[in-house]
Amino acid sequence: MELEKNNYITEPGDIEKLKQDLPEDEILYDLSELFRVFGDTTRIKILYTLFESELCVNDIAQLLGMTQSSVSHQLRILKTAKLVKFKRDGKQMIYSLDDDHVRSIIALGLEHTEE
Repeated sequence: MELEKNNYITEPGDIEKLKQDLPEDEILYDLSELFRVFGDTTRIKILYTLFESELCVNDIAQLLGMTQSSVSHQLRILKTAKLVKFKRDGKQMIYSLDDDHVRSIIALGLEHTEE
C-alpha cells in the first residue's frame, strides 16, 4: 500500500522558499500597527460616519454622541495611520476617508465576521 502525499508535508528547500517569501519585519510591523488601529470600536464608528460624506469634528461628535476632544483624539490616530485625510474650510477641518482601500478593508472585515 502506497502512502498519499499530503499537502502539509514539505520538500527539502520548501521552508527556505517560504522564508524568502515572508515580508520584511518592518513591513509586518507596519501591517500589525494598521490592524491595531482598526481594533477600536470608536475608530471604526468614525470611519463609518465618513463612508458617505465629509464631516467636521463637531458633526462626527454630535452623530456619535461623543465629545469633540474624544473625536479629535481618535481622528489624530486615524490620520497618522493614513486612514483619514482632512482639508481646511475656514477655521474648520473637514475629514474624509483617505482612499477606497479603507472602505474595502472594513467591508472585507465585515464579510469575514458575518460568515
